[in-house]
Amino acid sequence: MAEFVLGTVQLGLEYGLANRTGKPNQDAAVALLRHAVALGVRAFDTAAAYGDSEIRLGLALAGLPVHVVTKLSPLSELGDNSAPGKVVAAVEASVAQSLRALNTDCLDCVLLHRAQHLHQYDGAVWRRLNDYVAAGVIAKLGVSVQSPAEVIAALADPAVRHIQMPFNLLDWRWREAGILESLAARPDVVVHVRSVFLQGLLAAGDPALWPAIAGVDAAAVLRELSALTAELGRESLADLCLAYARGQNVIAGVVIGLETDAQLQKNVALAQRPPLTPEECHIIECRLPRLPEQLLNPALWPKP
Repeated sequence: MAEFVLGTVQLGLEYGLANRTGKPNQDAAVALLRHAVALGVRAFDTAAAYGDSEIRLGLALAGLPVHVVTKLSPLSELGDNSAPGKVVAAVEASVAQSLRALNTDCLDCVLLHRAQHLHQYDGAVWRRLNDYVAAGVIAKLGVSVQSPAEVIAALADPAVRHIQMPFNLLDWRWREAGILESLAARPDVVVHVRSVFLQGLLAAGDPALWPAIAGVDAAAVLRELSALTAELGRESLADLCLAYARGQNVIAGVVIGLETDAQLQKNVALAQRPPLTPEECHIIECRLPRLPEQLLNPALWPKP
């Protein structure tokens, strides 16, 4: 069964459509992270671009038996034609920042925050990261992806040992492109998924929160999800969404962001429930409509 991976973007930034409490202060964030460990959480997700997140993880978790996945800087300061020396310097600055913030001399796992950096700049970003692996500064490398095409490109590189991708029960793109089968063919690659609640839209159950997108009847989708929740014996929409993701045999971890202790305890409890069976997952896939890709990718949502 996929484990619960605590996502920490909300601990470092004001983030999330359904976030009503805002970014916690440092003491509250550290206490939350330590409580997560006490409850059995062993994997955490962060990024150089997540504000104070890495620093707070370093304060809370240094020396504890946990696994932290971080992401390289998006390297937004670089242009398309940046010189190799400038590219390498930017990578080194990001890795140094993560080492310092996380209070460690070896990063468990570093993902490319932008999948194009696997090949961009004539491969300079990826080569420098592999040098860190050879030197023992990074244990494992991977890629954070947005699309099936990015998964296929990442899986073609044997140095990729971790993939993080958006995934939820509405997202038909991965099934139609055969991505789950491609991932199963690389058992050496750890797969974590994010956005199982689609930035909170699915778990909140409020159609008023949904972006206005042509072809999307939020109320109708939520009614169908509520019916499936009852039929499959799940306790809530959140339980249905998480159980569906955890029912996929290629998924090793589900990243869930949160900012309060109540959310932590709720998600830990949900992660201890049994996942859906393959038959139950198939029922969901047959019943839910094929929605526009614009809904499935929050980057494409219209600005409020």
